[in-house]
Amino acid sequence: MDNFKIAKETLKLEAKTVMAQTKHLDSNFKKSILMIKDCKGHVVIIGLGKSGLIGRKISATMSSVGIPSIFLHPAEGLHGDLGVLMKNDVAILLSYSGETEEIKRVLPVIKKIGVKTIAMTGKPKAQLWQNCDCVIDCSVEKEACPYNLAPTASTTAMLAMGDALSLTVSNLKKFKKEHLAMLHPLGAIGRKLTMQVKDLMKNGKQNPVVKHNSTVGASLLVMTGTRVGATSVVDNKGRLIGFFTDGDLRRHLQNDDKLLKKGISSVMTKNPLVVTPETMAVDAARILKSHNIDNIPVVNQNNEPLGILDQGDLIREGIE
Repeated sequence: MDNFKIAKETLKLEAKTVMAQTKHLDSNFKKSILMIKDCKGHVVIIGLGKSGLIGRKISATMSSVGIPSIFLHPAEGLHGDLGVLMKNDVAILLSYSGETEEIKRVLPVIKKIGVKTIAMTGKPKAQLWQNCDCVIDCSVEKEACPYNLAPTASTTAMLAMGDALSLTVSNLKKFKKEHLAMLHPLGAIGRKLTMQVKDLMKNGKQNPVVKHNSTVGASLLVMTGTRVGATSVVDNKGRLIGFFTDGDLRRHLQNDDKLLKKGISSVMTKNPLVVTPETMAVDAARILKSHNIDNIPVVNQNNEPLGILDQGDLIREGIE
């Protein structure tokens, strides 16, 4: 028996369900994105139970991509929290069945306040939604649950549609990478979007540099003293003309047992790839990966080596 049979069937069905949602990108969806784009207040997501959990995630996604959003529990709303709603808000109500009692109670009050409303549901023709401004269809053929009961495929579809809505509006609002960086100052996202080479490079005494007339042996001592597996090679004016790594050392030693006495300029990589201190760390990581190298010299506008960026430093910061 395949122990993963149910897992495989679940993933296949839910993937198929998400793809099927493209047929629901209709005039209602278009009207909804324009309502959210033009919203002068907050997008208030309202849902109960599993739909409420999905609603919290949609709200969090919207906030992270430049759409001010909050989540409102309908039961709490009926006991005073509807006071957070303002006339210039847009409310998105989540109920797959269109029969959620708390949503039924809260919707008329929302309309009375004058808030525009969008429904996300599996039953777009339900009586509940007749007075909504837009109804986004998130219906699915069946749940992944073997009994077609537990919310599984339906919640996945609703979450995916929420992502589609969020990212479409974000694009219309011309939300850029720089804005994302401002909203994610900490964590992996923040590091990837804000960290530059100068924040990670080894410089000062930890930056190995040798003259072009040095021997390989002398260069190796400099590399060993800084514990960096590479060294920059400069001319008499201190400008970078080459780069030598421990990988180069191993390759040349296989064919030359007198390598250590040779001049570094005869075995170095001439005109090596470089980055500047202002290069984004994520871009530098891409360069290292695409050229299959572990280190890269960091230079200023005069091509003088200011430091060395090591792949290990990038990995430690979660930048790969």
